[in-house]
Amino acid sequence: MQLRTPRQWVSLALGVALLFTGCVLAGRWQWNRHVDRDAQIAVIEANYASQPVPIDELLDGPGDVVPASEAWRQVTVTGRYDADKTVLLRNRPVEGQAAFHVLVPFVTDEGTVIVVNRGWVPYGADSATPASLPAPPSGDVELTLRLRADEPAADNGAPPGQAQAINTAQVLAAGPDGAAWAQGRTYSGYGVLAAEDGQPVQGLGTPPVPDTDPRSHLSYAFQWWVFAVGGVAGFLVLIRRERRDATLDALGDLPHPFAALGDQDRGREPEAGGDAGTHGQRGATRSPGSSARRRGRQSAEEIEDALIDSSSTR
Repeated sequence: MQLRTPRQWVSLALGVALLFTGCVLAGRWQWNRHVDRDAQIAVIEANYASQPVPIDELLDGPGDVVPASEAWRQVTVTGRYDADKTVLLRNRPVEGQAAFHVLVPFVTDEGTVIVVNRGWVPYGADSATPASLPAPPSGDVELTLRLRADEPAADNGAPPGQAQAINTAQVLAAGPDGAAWAQGRTYSGYGVLAAEDGQPVQGLGTPPVPDTDPRSHLSYAFQWWVFAVGGVAGFLVLIRRERRDATLDALGDLPHPFAALGDQDRGREPEAGGDAGTHGQRGATRSPGSSARRRGRQSAEEIEDALIDSSSTR
């Protein structure tokens, strides 16, 4: 049997080390994603159905960023929609249906501006315009919003009056008057509409409920770690088998430990006198395999020869 060389063993060991390290790191990455996802779900479950509070209890004023711990928290604001500056969010389907989300700036009584996602409408005849666009209520209105931090600014462009991300600066800039009119008056976040004057919005699809599926990050992490352990275990099994094969090869080159005794029996002369006949008779009736048993464990060929000899003497 051809045994592996030291160089081959070194190559195998390096390969197993790389496999182990890669699997451990991949498992760690999936574990971190699981922890992050678990934290997101905990925030959603704690805040989504929370009791609404005035927005100034959570945010001090313009420029404030919505903390991650306050995402989806319900707040109330009072003021007016600036309907003429409505912007459509494109490429954001709802449950598989192509849709525009309707983003309208809202000016609070204190003069602060917050972008409100009022809901969604399906595509119209093409992907450039909605089927319909209900106007927001005019005059003073109290909104119940769920706070969200601004999304990262989109790199790709959009047609006039449309945006690719709910980013306050980009949404306001997509309006007919640009973003200059709201300079220094905006939060670093937006609101998802829950109610207008205590009533659900009319004529628009309700913004989807946030996803709380934990996904498969935890199971993937354990799978990667099992692969890591399996790689090391396989390498150890390979080492054990190689040692066993080397031992068997070494034993195969040694003489049988009882071979010398068998050679002495075959070379012994029968005793003189009448005992020779008796001795010869005892030798003739001796089991054919007895000398083989004295030499040690019988091989398959020795057992077969003994059976044939036994049959011929009957």
